[in-house]
Amino acid sequence: MNSYERVLRRVKGESVDKIPNLNIVMTFAAKYIGAPYKKYVTDYRYLVDGNITCCEKFGIDMVSAISDPCRELHGFGGNVIFPEDDVPRYTDFLLKNYSDIKNLSVVNPLKSERMWDRIKAIELYKKDLSGDYPILGWIEGALAEAVLLRGMTNLMIDLIEAPEFVHELLEICTEQAITFGLEQVKAGADFVGVGDSAASLIGPKHYQTFALPYEEKICAAIHNAGARVKLHICGDITPILNLMPLSGADIIDIDWMVDFGVAIKTFSNRCSACGNFDPVNVMLRGTPESVRQAVRKCVAVVSNNTFIAAGCEVPRETPIENMVAVDETLRELAL
Repeated sequence: MNSYERVLRRVKGESVDKIPNLNIVMTFAAKYIGAPYKKYVTDYRYLVDGNITCCEKFGIDMVSAISDPCRELHGFGGNVIFPEDDVPRYTDFLLKNYSDIKNLSVVNPLKSERMWDRIKAIELYKKDLSGDYPILGWIEGALAEAVLLRGMTNLMIDLIEAPEFVHELLEICTEQAITFGLEQVKAGADFVGVGDSAASLIGPKHYQTFALPYEEKICAAIHNAGARVKLHICGDITPILNLMPLSGADIIDIDWMVDFGVAIKTFSNRCSACGNFDPVNVMLRGTPESVRQAVRKCVAVVSNNTFIAAGCEVPRETPIENMVAVDETLRELAL
């Protein structure tokens, strides 16, 4: 059973030879292949090489096109900075005033340098992998993109003082996410990841108003195109666990501070949970034995459609032996 078969069977709750390992690698992958992170995020060939190499070396069961949250922002005209060997960052916000939204419009991903680069990564995966691994594309959720455009503090105030503006902005961000996501599906993505990190900060009431309806639209569009959705909201999502499956996502990532067993029971058969050991204290600072203990703890509460991974990205300086320990433990537990 190869990784493609393993993941597709697992998401349907069917029997597999081992629980799939869906660790997310970005800065770690770049370092592992000796590529400066600027090259990794601006030249899709490095990203593809890093992911495939790490999947083969460390038993990861899904290749990914994720690298940073600034691809759509760059397309919108945001001032994105590319350090030589660090994560891209942005300066200032495009929407300083409410009136600035009139200058914001959906961008054709095929004509946007950084969005096109991600699409090319997926095309190369499709060409090189021959169905060995499922391919994960990536887009920013509407709320997460709105934060990038407006700023976290400003947007949190806007939720209360200017909800009409927020909804107008979220509609634009949703359309951009769908447009970008569908191009990735056309290129060969089997799953599209939706990063909506800000949604962990707003509570159930505002989540139902300002995040969930837009996640639903995105998931429906991706499903209609024939792909699945992996929803990623960093942080403590315990207050919204019961609401998140309503998005329609097929897999939902669970960060380390959430009780994994509770998440799995809450999701039941509505969707798969993926997680959830601590990427810093376990993967980065831990030992192979502490990694094994963390993996075993997660596996002890799984259901037949659960995936295993660190709660968020594997840190750049994670010891190689800790990465190996995840795969070794999953294989041992499968025996």
